[in-house]
Amino acid sequence: MIEDYLKDPKSRFATVAMTDTNGLLRGQMVSVKGLASMVKSGMPMAPAQLALDPTDEVLVVPGVSDDDGDFRDGMLTLDPSTARKLPWSKEGHDLLVLSQFGDENSDICPRAILSNVLERAKAMGVVPFYGLELEYTLFDETELSAKAKGYRGLKTATLHKSHDLLAYQIQQTGWYENVANMCEALGISLSKMHEEIGGGFMECCVEAGSGMEPADQVVLLKNFLRVLAAREDKTITYMPRWSEEADSQSMHLHVSLLDNDGTPLFYDADQPHNMSDTFRHFIGGLQKHTRDLSLVFLPTVNSYRRFAPGTFAPPALTWGYENRTTCFRVVGHSPNSLRVENRLAGADVNPYLNVAATLAAGLDGVENKIEPLDEVVGSGFGLGGVPDFARSMPEAIELLRQSEIAAPWLGERFADCFATARESQFDAFRSKVPDVELERFFGLG
Repeated sequence: MIEDYLKDPKSRFATVAMTDTNGLLRGQMVSVKGLASMVKSGMPMAPAQLALDPTDEVLVVPGVSDDDGDFRDGMLTLDPSTARKLPWSKEGHDLLVLSQFGDENSDICPRAILSNVLERAKAMGVVPFYGLELEYTLFDETELSAKAKGYRGLKTATLHKSHDLLAYQIQQTGWYENVANMCEALGISLSKMHEEIGGGFMECCVEAGSGMEPADQVVLLKNFLRVLAAREDKTITYMPRWSEEADSQSMHLHVSLLDNDGTPLFYDADQPHNMSDTFRHFIGGLQKHTRDLSLVFLPTVNSYRRFAPGTFAPPALTWGYENRTTCFRVVGHSPNSLRVENRLAGADVNPYLNVAATLAAGLDGVENKIEPLDEVVGSGFGLGGVPDFARSMPEAIELLRQSEIAAPWLGERFADCFATARESQFDAFRSKVPDVELERFFGLG
């Protein structure tokens, strides 16, 4: 597509984008002449982009945005296979190309990290096959009206809880159709959309696949859903818990493994639930290592509010067959459908890092033949003596720093930089006095 675009006399500009640690696309419009050069030589971009919070607050990343950082440019490598058309731009201005850092900054670049994990899986003789589900809440508010209300008392797109309620889905058919049209233009393969368990609460599912494509598509989906909402004078949030009344919002990941010939590796007709030894060891790796990687799956101060009592978030790092009260839900019954669903990550997670961390934990389990604990039958809530994830951001930060799995799979520099950046986020919020504390304690004896 890039070559055709470069040859087309109507082409004027293209957008080159990279993904920051939050999952936000950042990039620049470049001339067609500049694009031709960048395809061969790369595009300069400051790695300080990887130190930004979603609102462009600069977090501390060692060697990048701390006292030793000089804010110089790094070099992005363009991925021509990701070229697609922007849905609302005029012809000649509508090419989008994804990229990642290809120099020393690749150590902390989410897309590059997932690429490395996929290469390691290939060296093991396995091909991860995965798909993602993205939850969000849609509001009949603009960003300005939501801010004017202090983000309280907002009007959700539907009034009541509406899990799979057809009446609300039909009522919002215009939104669903516009999402589908946007995704078609962007080359996003939607498999399902539906109402979820709260007012305005919705879910989009991207078809499973291999390589970078499913994660690329969810990054695009997450960014452009917000653009679509703004174009319709609406807004959305991916906060795991945006109000006391809202249920938790997540990004579930479904994973299976194939061999190089495409044969499913998770299926064994002679084993309980048809789970092969490879599948069982993948679950064992998830159970053993996910706690250390909690910060990757739960990357913001809001992430941990998702697990308040009464929400439908995972209660612990347990597994079970078709059991949504466990973190690792085994799904399917045939060779091509059997898979595990990792239900831990919040909707605020970076899709690349969600996939990379899940694969790192599971593949290490396969390499080292780690056995899981017994499956949970019945409700997984209120169980004792089971492995748990970090329940606070400080705990998650220290676990990542001390992790035995993060450095060899995701990179030592990534673990240090991600933990330090999130620590600076936590420190900034630690100095705030929330409204709820004023309401409860201002008049305290």
